[in-house]
Amino acid sequence: MPRKELPEFKGDRIPEFASEEEEREFWDSYSFADAMERGVLEPLDEPVELDPALEAKIRKQAETEQVTLRLSVSQIEAAKEISKKKDIPYQTLIRSWVAEAIRREQQI
Repeated sequence: MPRKELPEFKGDRIPEFASEEEEREFWDSYSFADAMERGVLEPLDEPVELDPALEAKIRKQAETEQVTLRLSVSQIEAAKEISKKKDIPYQTLIRSWVAEAIRREQQI
């Protein structure tokens, strides 16, 4: 089944969402921190208390490890062009593509 196209995040405002599922998919692809840096989202004045299990899951998802990946120059240039249109860093775009491919493969 082809994936539905998400609203585009140009960086100046959060798009309107048709459903909570669409909003979850959007935030899986874009960073809250990036939106806050752009001034689109304001930080909360008070801390939010999360369920300990959810907090542990979020912490684990936030852990990163650097890898070296060789791509052709044409692939990198294509990613840079697409990322410029989406107004996000190309490394973030590539990382979101990898994350989406992993989710898709895990569903098989």
